[in-house]
Amino acid sequence: MSQAKSGDTVHVHYTGKLDDGSVFDTSEGRDPLTFELGKNMVVPGFEKAVTGMAVGEKKTVTFPSDEAYGPRLDQLTFTVPRENLPEGYDPQEGDTLGMETRDGRKMDVVVTSSDEKSVQLDANHPLAGQDLTFDVELVKIG
Repeated sequence: MSQAKSGDTVHVHYTGKLDDGSVFDTSEGRDPLTFELGKNMVVPGFEKAVTGMAVGEKKTVTFPSDEAYGPRLDQLTFTVPRENLPEGYDPQEGDTLGMETRDGRKMDVVVTSSDEKSVQLDANHPLAGQDLTFDVELVKIG
C-alpha cells in the first residue's frame, strides 16, 4: 500500500481542536481537504502528520504553535485613530476588518477594544500561539 509523500496530491478529512477540546475547524459534512504535499499549502505540522500515511489510515496528532500559526507577536497589535476608520463605522470588539499595508498587501485584523478616540487592532492569526490537535483520515492519494 502506498504512503503519502512529497509531490502527492492528498485528500484528507480532518477535525481540528484546541487544548480545551473545542473544535475550530472540520471537513465533516464537506468534501475532503485537497492539497499537494511539499508545497506549503497547509501548516507544517499538518503536512508532517499526513506525510507517510496510507489511504484509509486515521490518526490523531498534536503539534505546537510553531508548527501551526506561530507564536502571538506583540508587534502585530496596534492602535489607530478612529478618524482613520470608515465614516459612521462603530467598531465592536471581535469585528474583523480588512486592511492594506503600506506595501499593498491585504490582511485581516480584529478589533480588540476601542474608546472614543482610538481602536486597538490585532493582526495575529486567530490561532497564533495555540497548540493544535487534529484527527486526520487520509481518504485518497492522487
